[in-house]
Amino acid sequence: MDFVRIGVIGLGNMGTSHASYIHKGDITGARIGALLEERPARVAELKQHYGDTVPIFENEDAFFQSGLIDAVLIATPHYSHPRLAKKAFAAGLHVLCEKPAGVFTSEVREMNEAAAESGLVFSLMYNQRTKPIYQKLRELIQADKLGKIRRMNWIITDWYRSQSYYDSSSWRATWAGEGGGVLINQCPHQLDLWGWLIGKEPARIRSFCSFGKYRDIEVEDEVTAYLEYDDGATGVFITTTGEAPGTNRLEVTGTKGKVVIEHEELSYWQLETSEPEFNQTYTGGFGAPKHTQIDVSIDQDGNDHKGITQNFVDAILHGAPLIAPGQEGIYGLTLSNAMQLSTWTDSWVHLPIDEQAYEQQLKKRIHASTGKKIAAETTLDVSDSH
Repeated sequence: MDFVRIGVIGLGNMGTSHASYIHKGDITGARIGALLEERPARVAELKQHYGDTVPIFENEDAFFQSGLIDAVLIATPHYSHPRLAKKAFAAGLHVLCEKPAGVFTSEVREMNEAAAESGLVFSLMYNQRTKPIYQKLRELIQADKLGKIRRMNWIITDWYRSQSYYDSSSWRATWAGEGGGVLINQCPHQLDLWGWLIGKEPARIRSFCSFGKYRDIEVEDEVTAYLEYDDGATGVFITTTGEAPGTNRLEVTGTKGKVVIEHEELSYWQLETSEPEFNQTYTGGFGAPKHTQIDVSIDQDGNDHKGITQNFVDAILHGAPLIAPGQEGIYGLTLSNAMQLSTWTDSWVHLPIDEQAYEQQLKKRIHASTGKKIAAETTLDVSDSH
């Protein structure tokens, strides 16, 4: 295979962006094979834009059976991700899926099993993993530069979204259409990085979510969560879409040092003596371990959707290791599900999560979802989004 023919499924905000840069030739070794879009009005717009250069399908089965594609990029609403991925694997197609992997961890687990059985390439659009600043932090943690991780705090409140954003599509910010709010739409990136960085899963979570606090929506738009780990480590995760100006501050503290990431800068403090050793040997009463701030070179900024797509294509053509393996999508989704479930039950949620309890709670809300009617679907420019 000299190049990969990618079929883009769902031409809303993200799908339109992905199709555009692939069609322009920005991904080496890839081209658009076909598009799948079921909304008649959007199909008409796409035909006007692409003309005869790209086949456009309205029928899902015809798209999968067309023989025009080697891989799919799924950019549809969240609930459909596992179903479409499994259908693609069954058709012998590689899969790159937009975040989140799905809404229910049980369905994502089935998707992962289908991927493993197929032997095909499966990746998720966790573009934040391409950012050198997070790659450097992960490198420091894996090299034991911070020692045993004791605390991780993330305030991520720069996901500002206006009411007009939520009103751009009928499925947005509804239990029936999206399955959640800031946790399932914006913060899958940070929840993915949370586990990817420190390499372990919490033992239990206590969360407090507010639903429709700042916007006329059904789902959560503010979250404060506390995480505990079996080894004594703790974490605090705070997010909202209704705050301006927003903050994006990550702190990771270990027995040997501390890292803070804020304003696209990484600050690293290294203890001259580890905190446990200092505590055992110091006899001077007031005092603290001496530390040195270490300069850390970060080559460039990433945050690149194209980088994930290029990596996906390189994995198909050349066997390159994936930056964001699809099977890892279940980890961040588990945190999201647990945070919602903790709020709904007003209690701690222990991991592994009770998948049946979560599904029962969410399905109650899906059943009661009032949905919303909008005058017309709007395709938004995502160039300024994360």
